[in-house]
Amino acid sequence: MSDFVVSARKYRPQTFQSVVGQSSITTTLKNAIKNDHLAQAFLFFGSRGVGKTTTARILAKTINCFNLGEDIEPCNNCESCTSFNEGHSFNILELDAASNNSVDDIRNLIDQVRIAPQIGKYKIFIIDEVHMLSSAAFNAFLKTLEEPPKHAIFILATTEKHKILPTILSRCQIFDFHRIQIIDIVSHLQHIATQEKITADEKALHVIAQKADGALRDALSIFDQVVSFSNDNVTYESVLENLNVLDYDYYFKIVEAALAGNIPENLLTYNEILSKGFDGSQFLLGLAEHLRNVLVCKDVSTIGLLEVPQEIKELYKAQSEKVDQSFILLALDILRDTDVNYRASKNKRLTVEVCLMKITSIVNALQKQA
Repeated sequence: MSDFVVSARKYRPQTFQSVVGQSSITTTLKNAIKNDHLAQAFLFFGSRGVGKTTTARILAKTINCFNLGEDIEPCNNCESCTSFNEGHSFNILELDAASNNSVDDIRNLIDQVRIAPQIGKYKIFIIDEVHMLSSAAFNAFLKTLEEPPKHAIFILATTEKHKILPTILSRCQIFDFHRIQIIDIVSHLQHIATQEKITADEKALHVIAQKADGALRDALSIFDQVVSFSNDNVTYESVLENLNVLDYDYYFKIVEAALAGNIPENLLTYNEILSKGFDGSQFLLGLAEHLRNVLVCKDVSTIGLLEVPQEIKELYKAQSEKVDQSFILLALDILRDTDVNYRASKNKRLTVEVCLMKITSIVNALQKQA
């Protein structure tokens, strides 16, 4: 059997410092441990793949570590850390509320809470997907959460905070995990590529990061997929082909032809896009995003909002100098209306083509008004 381990598991952070993109949260938790100001219940909230469960495990391991240094990181060598890393710690218990959401499951947990830790100061209970608990289970858990024994700490993780009872929320310190920035994901992927001796183009990693939509776990899964497809040579072209993503160049061509008033060229370009198997709705969203990027490049103060490689950023800056702001705003209005009508249209190709004709006619219309 192959010894391959997916990147999301192999490179799962083991220390606070290695958690990607959540520095404000990890700093707060480290200071709480350092100053002995630990709450008895934490709630980690955020979208998928942003590090909630990983941070919960690191927190649990760090709290019971016997050899904490000045950096407040687990030593990974003491008896407590070793037992946790090997998966047989009796002081750190994990419960998946998605499959253990009944009153009986919570009663079993409460029975465990009463038992003092064998080694270390605390017994830590990590409850993942806590919003999946039934109302009766929440009520059974409430009293224990309100008055837990001194040796018990609860770490709850959820993607849907609004489903949790307010009485539960009021007893927790709440940490909101934000979506991970593209630049942080790209940096992490570059680190993994270096460790695995994989050649990876920065433009390609940016596309993967954008496709992951702020979830590092998704980015790592996509990265593994692309590495298999490209045979350890991750290029921009291989990522576009494997993930069915439209090349930036098409959008630059569309805008250039629109500025020149060249309707036939834009219709031919769209035909080429369709022949590659791309959907009209996907194209409309991509063109709107492209115009938004051109717009933010028109002012130095907003150019930092552009999350693309430096090479592509230069292309956006160059095109923004040619495009008038009124053109972009009118084009975005046309794209918005087309996107609304596209879903109900019986002739979807014609709907997009009419949209392109309107956008390509904007410059001529503005000149007539002047």
